[in-house]
Amino acid sequence: MKRVFITDEAELLPRYLRFVRGIVDTADLPLNVSREMIQDSPLLGAIKKGVTSRVLADLAKLAEQEPDTFRLIWENFGVVIKEGLYEDFARREQLLGLARFRTTTSSEESRSLKGYIGALKDNQTAIYYIAGDDASRIANSPQLEGFRARGIEVLLLSDPIDSFWASAAPEFEGKPFKSVTQGAADLGLIPLLDGATPSSAETDETIGALLASMKEILADEVADVRTSDRLTESAVCLVASDKGLDRQFERLLSAAGRVDSAAMPILEVNPRHAMVSALASVEDDALRSDVAHLLLDTARVLDGERPIDASAFTERLNRLVMRSFSDG
Repeated sequence: MKRVFITDEAELLPRYLRFVRGIVDTADLPLNVSREMIQDSPLLGAIKKGVTSRVLADLAKLAEQEPDTFRLIWENFGVVIKEGLYEDFARREQLLGLARFRTTTSSEESRSLKGYIGALKDNQTAIYYIAGDDASRIANSPQLEGFRARGIEVLLLSDPIDSFWASAAPEFEGKPFKSVTQGAADLGLIPLLDGATPSSAETDETIGALLASMKEILADEVADVRTSDRLTESAVCLVASDKGLDRQFERLLSAAGRVDSAAMPILEVNPRHAMVSALASVEDDALRSDVAHLLLDTARVLDGERPIDASAFTERLNRLVMRSFSDG
């Protein structure tokens, strides 16, 4: 007897392919096998491996031969498939090849990592990404300014799973993944586009004194205050340290109770910004303190956070507004 139905509840695919439905026809299982026995059968492991490899191979073939059809599959199930980037280490390279991403240069179209690698700038050594829970906000993040000024493409990762797999994925085709909100930007070797404003300037004594002063004023809230390679238009932004967690990943872990307390961020300052230049000439200690704290809170807001002390933020803002009226 052949074609004996055994079960419709066998888990033959990993969770990240749970949207796939199909029938497995095999002559390798004994006819007297039970639904319970099949789960413990060593043959089942081989079937799982073979079916998973076949599904992924078919998806890769579809992506190459029918990109429009694959795009619809990715739009509907991409967030599920990306779970495999975090869970399935053995197939991570294969899954990264399937993955599609919105980027700072792709508009509404999704982009493959092979396409990204093919467009690397001279001296670019990493695949850059920014993660967050709001696609529109991260696309307009100040941390991207220095990358845009050099035409460097950055992956925009707005799904919750993105922070997990991006922190775990070591590389793709020899290029490591690097968050634009983590550590020094190291953009100095990549030339600016024609007409772009340099992202930082050589720090003169006045700016150096301002940074030292701000570091002292904000000592309880930031780990360091330094000039930025990232900023071309904004005055300030927040980044994580070189050895720290990506800021979005840290927020997710903190919300889940996986870290006791968030590490203090680094405040990066654009020395070319008019507000920073004006603040450097301020000798009133109280005014400098108020502006330093407001700049920090501005950086928090741009990073998707709220001022830690809303009352203090309001009082400082009111003092500055009243001062501007009296000076006027």
